[in-house]
Amino acid sequence: MSDAGVASLELRAVTRRFTQGGQALDVLKGVSFALRPGEIVALTGPSGSGKSTLLHIAGLLERPSEGEVIVAGEIGSRLGDKRRTQIRRQKLGFVYQYHHLLREFSALENVVVPQMIAGRSKRKARERARALLGTLGLTARESHRPARLSGGEQQRVAIARALANDPVLLLADEPTGNLDHATADAVFHALLETVRGSGLAALIATHNPELAARMDRRLGIEDGRLFEY
Repeated sequence: MSDAGVASLELRAVTRRFTQGGQALDVLKGVSFALRPGEIVALTGPSGSGKSTLLHIAGLLERPSEGEVIVAGEIGSRLGDKRRTQIRRQKLGFVYQYHHLLREFSALENVVVPQMIAGRSKRKARERARALLGTLGLTARESHRPARLSGGEQQRVAIARALANDPVLLLADEPTGNLDHATADAVFHALLETVRGSGLAALIATHNPELAARMDRRLGIEDGRLFEY
């Protein structure tokens, strides 16, 4: 958990530029904002507006063409690949539209594995995994492999996995986009309750205005620029 006085995430004048057909295309143009511990922020915009690019940059998966990305006080855009990987493993959690669970492992094992990769003992990793799955209503399903879980259950396992290493920041890209309305609502409620209980910051990209309205703030992207509404 990050210090309450330090932003969990800060972007300063971030620009992301691609070249197509010999011409420069700025997908993000001087984007600046900060997320504080405990804050849940919606990121909205049409397909192709740059939401995923912004999340990739915030998650240190891409480097900005210009500007700085600061995660829990560290300027990630200036770090080497090894330290960026450490920050992703130790301080960031990711939830995608598709769950990307390991098919040969149970729900419990899917939450245990990233903790052991990060250096936690198997016993402590299993305790943490069981607690998270219990919080998300999956105690009775922890021994099931993904093929035996519903879409909503699989996504809740993915949420537990993202939170397993006690990140300071959760980044989610359309986490309910593949679910029907009722299931999406239930999964999103579980996500918000778990994140609020953890006190971490979260940036959640969504096309759903109803879900966006349930977060603390809403940010939108239009023509590469960020605005708050």
